[in-house]
Amino acid sequence: MSSLKQTAIWLALLALTVKLAGFLRESIMAKEFGANEYTDGYLLAFSFITLVLSVISDGFNNVFLPLYIQAKKKNPETAERNANGVMNATITIFLLVGVIGYYFAPSFVPIFFGRMTPLTQSVAVQITQVFSLFMGAIALNGILDSYLQGRRIFVPTQISKLLATLMGALFALLFSDQWGIYSLAYGFVFGILSGAVLMFVYLRKSGFHWTPTLEIESNFRRSFSRLLVPALLNAFVGQMNMFIDKMFASGTIEGAVTYLNNASLLVSIPPTMYGTTAAAILFTLLSEQANDSRKFQQTLFIGLELSLITLLPIAAGLWIVGDAAISFIYEHGQFTKTDASHTYKALLFYLPLIITLGMQYIISKSMHAKGKTAVLLRISITTIVLNATLDYLLVKPFGYIGIALSSSAVSLYYLVVCITILYRDFGLRETKKLLFLFIRVSASAVVMACLLHQIKTMLSIDHWSFLLQLAVFVPLGATIYTISSFFFYREGLYRFLRLVRRKKNSPVS
Repeated sequence: MSSLKQTAIWLALLALTVKLAGFLRESIMAKEFGANEYTDGYLLAFSFITLVLSVISDGFNNVFLPLYIQAKKKNPETAERNANGVMNATITIFLLVGVIGYYFAPSFVPIFFGRMTPLTQSVAVQITQVFSLFMGAIALNGILDSYLQGRRIFVPTQISKLLATLMGALFALLFSDQWGIYSLAYGFVFGILSGAVLMFVYLRKSGFHWTPTLEIESNFRRSFSRLLVPALLNAFVGQMNMFIDKMFASGTIEGAVTYLNNASLLVSIPPTMYGTTAAAILFTLLSEQANDSRKFQQTLFIGLELSLITLLPIAAGLWIVGDAAISFIYEHGQFTKTDASHTYKALLFYLPLIITLGMQYIISKSMHAKGKTAVLLRISITTIVLNATLDYLLVKPFGYIGIALSSSAVSLYYLVVCITILYRDFGLRETKKLLFLFIRVSASAVVMACLLHQIKTMLSIDHWSFLLQLAVFVPLGATIYTISSFFFYREGLYRFLRLVRRKKNSPVS
């Protein structure tokens, strides 16, 4: 197995571990603090800092990394000097932003998040101030990610993310009595600082030498400045819808932000697992086959087929056992049965995201491989307008559940528009093939879901423990789904089984 493939496997495992660690953190938060104005305030402030961190990590990385690699090939010494200058300038800017954020948080937090209860607003403001004080360290964490990637060092970045998540959970367990909800924020900051130290150590070991300079070569500075704004905008768009959802949720009932956060986290795990697993193979294949239309279409179809065959039954299964899963994970300590019920209601309306996010991963990577990045940005911008409009229209009649419904509708819109644009070049035959794929796989999943629901109702399984329900429904659901797929989509089932057997029996090269 090549070194790069081994790294890809480690990255996939670490990315999944980071996701599960986030699950652990939210579970501990539910146990220690429940779902109330305190948790809402924390999650609102955390969503703001997540937005900043994502914009830095994604936007900065997409511009700096290719420029740095190109410059390093031409003149390594100048490239390292530019890297130092960019790092120092960026950190200086974010230190100033942090100071401004600390003093002006009482003014801009209420504007960003709209209607909040006085207690939620107070918590959101104070935790935003905590994060603002360490804005320089948060920015450094994102920047070091790019520098390490430029030297083909990937694993420390994922470990850094894991530290930030786990330290938040650990601090909540150890210090919740003394610091309350603020223990989560202090733990996150401690994890960020620890991660930055870890990444900087690895960067130094790779031969990087830090110098206190703001000097940046003129050509590099012009190229970097020209590309940075659209890259930051693209990264900003990707996080903005989540930010908007929490703005609207804060004006509904107490705990709404927490209910939506917990439900969406549970829903995000299946597509994340699928995405990290497919990342090492499908995007590479699609990029290599971008100029071979027939092979590209075949690979794209297999990716979509695989996502539907695996994710549709998972979504259907979560409809059956989602209430038990939420109770098992969250219903402890301060998180009551009523809180679990509210979370399950949000989960039901988030379920379509399991399928749409998994398919979006394949479609968006295909469009990147085809050079349609600008098209993706334009579509993403329209989703912000649509999401804000739907949130506004649906929150009044449906409350916080309307936000989950809006998210699913926007995700479906994004997927349909991207598929329409991508398949416009493929011809009617490929479009029909995709439509029949969805109908036939959906039929198999519907049969499975209906039979499982009937069994659950007849046997009154609702009161069984989550693990016992899993032990019964997973093998039973897999059997029903396999049999129904044999009747509705036999060739797809055979392809899937061949793929599984090949992965088990063939060595990876």
